[in-house]
Amino acid sequence: MSTVHLISHGAVAEIRLDNPDKLNAFTPEMLESLEAHCSALERDREARAVVVSAAPSRAFCAGADITAWAPLPPGEFARGWVRDGHRIFDRLARLSKPTVAAIGAHAFGGGLELAATCDIRVISPTATIALPEANVGIVPGWSGTQRLARLLPEPVIKEMALFGQRLGAERTLALGFVAEISEDVNAASFALAERAAGLSPMSVETAKYMLHAAVGEDRAAMVEALGGGMVSATNDRQEGVRAFQEKRKPKFTGE
Repeated sequence: MSTVHLISHGAVAEIRLDNPDKLNAFTPEMLESLEAHCSALERDREARAVVVSAAPSRAFCAGADITAWAPLPPGEFARGWVRDGHRIFDRLARLSKPTVAAIGAHAFGGGLELAATCDIRVISPTATIALPEANVGIVPGWSGTQRLARLLPEPVIKEMALFGQRLGAERTLALGFVAEISEDVNAASFALAERAAGLSPMSVETAKYMLHAAVGEDRAAMVEALGGGMVSATNDRQEGVRAFQEKRKPKFTGE
């Protein structure tokens, strides 16, 4: 059965797509699993970095399983498939832990959008990226025209979305979309994740929030998370909670 696995490697967790017979394309069940794994990772204090990988196939991820969305009426396609997928990919993008995409093969459509949710990416020298949705009469729906616009120049995205162009590994590196080209993307991705896992987790998390606020990745939540974290460490916060529990007026000191 197609699924998404969450595998623990100590301080590094792995999210692995497992639908190789369909080029690791997403099914509704896989989307639900991905969302559940993101929630579990936020509660996992041991995991300090995450690698997003895929079972060996001709594609890292070919996007969405066409047999899953093709029968949907327009309203359900827009409200359910597109919006649910977008929400779940946003959940991964906004994970508090650093993430690395191991692009071991072609990343098309939703597969490219999945890779774009990660903080950095490693790609195989033979892999390509593309937005081929126009070939089947749809448009990118899981942030291909939005999040990717912050990661790639507008003309490059238009090449893919409007002209059907694929980009090879060397060009993705030259554009800064990937951090590294590697013959062993999993080994390279885990090495990067382990490096991140060895840093101060609070520093890494806070820096990720700050960067996301700067580029507009859920800016409102990032700003409030930073503010909430700051005030929660104060004596005033502790005094406010104690006063509430003791049913008295708090004595704040500004410390």
